Amino acid sequence: MVIRMEGKLQRFFGSQDMTTGSPSAGLIQFAIPLLIGNLAQQLYNTVDSIVVGKYVGDTALAAVGASGPIFNLLLVLFIGLATGATIMVSQYFGARQREMLSDTVGTIVILTALCSIFIMIAGPLLTPPLMRLLDTPAEIYSQSCSYLIIIFLGVAGPAFYNIVSGMLRGLGDSVMPLIFLLVSCGLNIVLDILFVAGCNWGVSGVAVATIISQAVSAVLCFIRLARMQDVLDFGWKTLRMHRSLVGRVVKLGLPSGLTQAVFSMAAIVVQSLTNSFGTAVIAVSTVVMRVDGFAMMPNFTFGTAMTTYAGQNIGAGKLDRVEQGTKDGMRIGILTSAVLVAAILIFGGSLMRLFTTTEEVITMGVRMLRILAVGYVAMAVTQILSGVMRGAGDTVTPMWISLATTVVIRVPVAYALAYFTRSEALPNGAPDSLFISLLVSWVLGALLSIFAYRHGKWRSKAITSQNAEENGSPA
Repeated sequence: MVIRMEGKLQRFFGSQDMTTGSPSAGLIQFAIPLLIGNLAQQLYNTVDSIVVGKYVGDTALAAVGASGPIFNLLLVLFIGLATGATIMVSQYFGARQREMLSDTVGTIVILTALCSIFIMIAGPLLTPPLMRLLDTPAEIYSQSCSYLIIIFLGVAGPAFYNIVSGMLRGLGDSVMPLIFLLVSCGLNIVLDILFVAGCNWGVSGVAVATIISQAVSAVLCFIRLARMQDVLDFGWKTLRMHRSLVGRVVKLGLPSGLTQAVFSMAAIVVQSLTNSFGTAVIAVSTVVMRVDGFAMMPNFTFGTAMTTYAGQNIGAGKLDRVEQGTKDGMRIGILTSAVLVAAILIFGGSLMRLFTTTEEVITMGVRMLRILAVGYVAMAVTQILSGVMRGAGDTVTPMWISLATTVVIRVPVAYALAYFTRSEALPNGAPDSLFISLLVSWVLGALLSIFAYRHGKWRSKAITSQNAEENGSPA
């Protein structure tokens, strides 16, 4: 009995091989810890906003929200690294290429360190001019800058957590990153209350709490990675750059990094439009995006799960399992998203009241959530199909879809709607334009993703096969 229980615990806490067994069962087993982890990750921003909104006020809440697009813009390096890392690790793990797997992990850790140093220097220098460029309202300018500068100075913690936890998930381990994140999230809540409510540090206290707690989770992820000696070698000797692997990481991660860069630039352009509506609308947008983060969790969760699932099975040469897993993942993802959307529609007002007591903000926020509702189901389709394509090594197609829906659709539609809804009462247009444009881009993105998946170029993108061809040996 003891031996049997130890075996079950080892399977649960160890790396998960999704190249065998039921695709749906494997996806659910892998995705549940990932979903809880995404919930905990979202709690970072949500608790920050709740504490700031309750203890400091709507102005401070708007200050945290206004800083978001700038922060995301300067994190594009890590987005690219994380995407490349997950794809390469999952495929080399599925192909049982231990040496390539170990070299890849060591290379990505060094790249992350170099990118962190760059952001720690560039971020604080660029923050004030970028905030002025956005016409950030004077009443929130100083607080927004303080929040961002502190976050950038401590960016190594969040960066290493997200990238190392991504590599652990590529190895099929979604449980231990979850445990570390839950510990970190609990610490973040305690520090938020201590620094903001106890020490009166305002938005600066929220920033300090975030970087400390995520640094703790990063250290725990490193310890876990170092102990996975059954699947890879990780230590001081493996922490070195491999030129060929750097090229592959860049090739795989660059499309995602560019996509995120364009997203961030578009968000900055839209944030400028948001700022023109005033502090109340900025606060509404901040709260809606926090709730939106929870509604999007199943989509991003199953998208990430499909990346690992597809990567492992393509690495193992099991394309038929990829297609079956895609069908299973689609059913699970859409159903889960639909249930959460129903909950948000029913309890939208209560969710808004967690952040603020201002009735104007609550009423407007509920209306915005109703506008976005159908779009969450559409995003489930986009994320799952994009996850499959990325897992196969095709990161370019999802990039073009994202660029088209953001640059060609979302931004122009937002400004056009704002322009045509101008009136004496609304000189800058209707705030609804911000979210109607988002809904339109999500629905069209789902249609484009379906077309791209059926077109099928992702089936020939496996990096392990490319590596085998370069070495003159079978994958």
